[in-house]
Amino acid sequence: MRGMSRRGLLASAAIIGSGGPAMRAAAQDLPAHERELYEAARREGEITWYSGQQSAETSEAVGRAFGERYPGVHVNVVRSTSQVAFQRLSQDMRAGVAQCDVFSSTDYSHSTFLKQQGRLMPYTPRNAAGLLEFVRAAGDPDGHFHIFYIGVHLISRHTGQVPEAEAPRSWQDLLDPKWRNKLAVGHPGFSGAIGAWAVLMRKLYGWDYFTKLEKNRPQIGRSSIDPVTMLSAGERQVGVAVPSATALLAISRGNPQSLIYPTDGTVVVPSPSCIQKNAPHPNAAKLFMEYATGPEYFRVTRRYFSESLRQDVPPPDGAKPLDSIKLILPTPQDIEAGVPEVKEQWRDTFGI
Repeated sequence: MRGMSRRGLLASAAIIGSGGPAMRAAAQDLPAHERELYEAARREGEITWYSGQQSAETSEAVGRAFGERYPGVHVNVVRSTSQVAFQRLSQDMRAGVAQCDVFSSTDYSHSTFLKQQGRLMPYTPRNAAGLLEFVRAAGDPDGHFHIFYIGVHLISRHTGQVPEAEAPRSWQDLLDPKWRNKLAVGHPGFSGAIGAWAVLMRKLYGWDYFTKLEKNRPQIGRSSIDPVTMLSAGERQVGVAVPSATALLAISRGNPQSLIYPTDGTVVVPSPSCIQKNAPHPNAAKLFMEYATGPEYFRVTRRYFSESLRQDVPPPDGAKPLDSIKLILPTPQDIEAGVPEVKEQWRDTFGI
């Protein structure tokens, strides 16, 4: 790590010497590079985070934990599906309004589009050096966006309605007519993760896969999280492309569900986050990126069963280690070219 500048030392001293006891204690406990950012972020007072990642509960927990680590800097969490979050950001851009500081989506193409449009502020968090190698590699080489969340998407079953011996083992098994009116899935028009999953299924099996899936009349929600809710309510028996974190959280609360890691590959979706070039709170945004790539963020999110992307934080309880299962990942090119296409194909096939 580089030594701090004289200005940085003075900034750190300013934090420690001002504010309440909580602020002084927080500043003293921070790494040097975070202390300097914290001083500037505290003057800004807040950050607005548009996020289509994590659940609303997890996102709010992240916001609270950030505020506890950096007293005086509040996180305004605006949680929605990724497509709705991007629509909100697009409306802001058209109106010339700067509201969003950090944008997080499960749709990789959102960040690449924003970069191409010159809408992003490049910033490489020092804490990102501690991320797993494949996670660092999935970010932008120019530092315009980074990964601190991956969606692990698989199959889940209602344990009270689907015995383990009769459960599907692969994505292909879901096409069996015995699952007619028993499946639940999200929608690629609203969820970036479902868009990525659909791109991978099309790549593996062709669009005929979805033509056959439609014949089983799945219940279609919006978010990839929706099938977990449907299973918990007993409305459906098998969840398709559900996020492992949400399913494990539901299981931990007594809901009768069980994870199935498909034999033809568990889908992993690297999900970027980026700082807006016109961010109204740029220093708070940079501090948030430091936090979200550091160990404290993953200690918070693993309590909600999200994957740890650092070696110094263990995986969540109940999850298989990523290196023990077959993983399939879309490339950025797959997503950029494929997601717009599968959205249209989905509407044509499913009528929704």
